[in-house]
Amino acid sequence: MIEKTKSYMILSIVVVMALFFAGCGDAQNTNTNKNTKTPGESASTPSEQPTEKVELIISAAASMTDALIEIQKAYEAENQNIKLSFNFGASGALQQQIEQGAPADLFLSAAVKNMSALVDKQLIERSQQVNLLKNELVVIVPANGKSLVEKVKDLTNAAVKTVAIGIPESVPAGSYAKEALTNAKLWEVLQPKTVQAKDVRQVLQYVETGNADAGFVYKTDALTSDKVKVAFEVDPSAYKTIQYPIGIVKATKHSREAENLFAYLQSHESLDVFVKYGFTVSK
Repeated sequence: MIEKTKSYMILSIVVVMALFFAGCGDAQNTNTNKNTKTPGESASTPSEQPTEKVELIISAAASMTDALIEIQKAYEAENQNIKLSFNFGASGALQQQIEQGAPADLFLSAAVKNMSALVDKQLIERSQQVNLLKNELVVIVPANGKSLVEKVKDLTNAAVKTVAIGIPESVPAGSYAKEALTNAKLWEVLQPKTVQAKDVRQVLQYVETGNADAGFVYKTDALTSDKVKVAFEVDPSAYKTIQYPIGIVKATKHSREAENLFAYLQSHESLDVFVKYGFTVSK
């Protein structure tokens, strides 16, 4: 009886061991099958996620529109993970938007005072802004017009019924125009025939469409249209030097990308584009 019991125990142990080694073999075969590639089959790798694009919002003076759109094409071609979105307008209006918390990564102003206001309110670091460009103030008339306007005094002629300028309080070009007219003692004289525009591009549009007989714009704006011609350049000693500062908005959520764009706008590649559109580079 004892011998029979021993025989059963030995048999049971043998069966258990056989089952154990069989299971190990199956597991090894399963692992081997998982790691074995058939010809032409690629090894399993984690799916590669496409790089998410970073959108940079640039609040920029309207007079920079054409140059920045050209720069945008070159920059996005070199940096395919970056999308540039522009908010063009009067520098004063853009300044107020940033003060009120509107999203912006960079600010490109047509006047130092608007940049300085944001620096003073600690919305832009002084070390992260720089005067980049200069511009000139000119008076334009319709290209097919017959009014003889050759100097600032001619704006008082009866043939000139409407003179367009940007709103001086928010449009730098309008502020420069008011300063020049005040120095010429013509600001009050011209008030009855003055029409104000929301930005310098609207002044250009008024003259292009004949809704104004003359208008104060930047030289760069005049060069963009074949529907107007420059009547005369405003005496540069009659108004403050037109400087275009650029700066990084402190509230940006993309500091590294904003800094890269800030540097690119100061590169020879970008400056060449600005010069092409009539700007001069600040020294």
